[in-house]
Amino acid sequence: MYLSRFLSLHALWVTVSSVMQHYPSVWGHYDVCKTQIYTEEGKVWDYMACQPEARDMIKYVKVALDPPDITCGDPPETFCAMGNPYMCNNECDASTQELAHPPELMFDLEGRHPSTFWQSTTWKDYPKPLHVNITLSWNKTIELTDNIVITFESGRPDQMILEKSLDYGRTWQPYQYYATDCLDAFHMDPKSVRDLSQHTVLEIICTEEYSTGYMTNSKIIHFEIKDRFAFFAGPRLHNMASLYGQLDTTKKLRDFFTITDLRIRLLRPATGEIYVDEQHLARYFYAISDIRVYGRCKCNLHATGCKEENKRLLCECEHNTTGPDCGKCKKNYQGRPWSPGSYLPIPKGTANICIPSISSIGNCECFGHSNRCSYIELLNTVICVSCKHNTRGQHCELCRLGYFRNASAELDDENVCI
Repeated sequence: MYLSRFLSLHALWVTVSSVMQHYPSVWGHYDVCKTQIYTEEGKVWDYMACQPEARDMIKYVKVALDPPDITCGDPPETFCAMGNPYMCNNECDASTQELAHPPELMFDLEGRHPSTFWQSTTWKDYPKPLHVNITLSWNKTIELTDNIVITFESGRPDQMILEKSLDYGRTWQPYQYYATDCLDAFHMDPKSVRDLSQHTVLEIICTEEYSTGYMTNSKIIHFEIKDRFAFFAGPRLHNMASLYGQLDTTKKLRDFFTITDLRIRLLRPATGEIYVDEQHLARYFYAISDIRVYGRCKCNLHATGCKEENKRLLCECEHNTTGPDCGKCKKNYQGRPWSPGSYLPIPKGTANICIPSISSIGNCECFGHSNRCSYIELLNTVICVSCKHNTRGQHCELCRLGYFRNASAELDDENVCI
């Protein structure tokens, strides 16, 4: 019995060894994948875990306003000039192109030096709150790689909340609070990202840094992604391997930088003072000229490309995976549970390829001498197991030691080895 087991193991090893001769001694499933890293020379590509290149995600966004009729111009109304809140002879008219300020002007090419911008109605219904929700949707899970930047052409809001969704807008959670007075507005002590650390990087803070009024050099609001990366990758983001290692082992950290939707909740326009001037309500409104969101398609480290198809972003999945985020194994490749790729071990990572289902292995041809196969991940190949009728080999196509090929028998004959 022991001799029989030894001979079976020996035959398996002979088969594996013969197959391995056709593969490199160092095997890496990520050898064809690359990702962008930061070095002294700037951004370069290095071969490691598979992930698409970061890009301007605003190109693929859909925007929705709530209330839907909050954009100025229908009916036409006058508002006060930027930087001069007492010069109130500017007009917003949705029926005239030169005087219209529709939502799409938040994303046009003029960016931070605009003559075009979206604008809300004025605070004509004061003291009723002037609330606006701006929802940005991608219909795709994306991972943020740079700061979110919002450029206002009005004064920056006295109160605002940036929110995120991970389930396509079904539920929301705060990303950051903004206020001229955090304690009064949200019952939170003011903080900045500089007050955080590796251990508190997931803390939701209220900041007073971005809530001043009509100053012309104070138009921009940030949500600082890179400053949070820097807690793990260093001030200049040179040690991205450290960040990737943390993202790999801390699910909540990775989810923090992952979104399907963003929502900008404008709760109180810039007033510039403690009290609202009820005689000049045309001074108070929201106007946004630019929104920047940079990120990459989330593909669970199973794709290097992401394409737009039927106005929707889809990962170009590898490793026998499928789905918009490469989030499951292909049919007939469910030999083990699906798992995302891994950045670890550094630097090449682990692909966690979906392997063929044993019951559906198409190339499990054993000439009738076995009905069992085994997938060897290292070799990305399948071999027959427990060959009968004195056969051995990857396809039970050889004879065991002490047996010889019967020249008069076909390969699928029980008496092929004698």
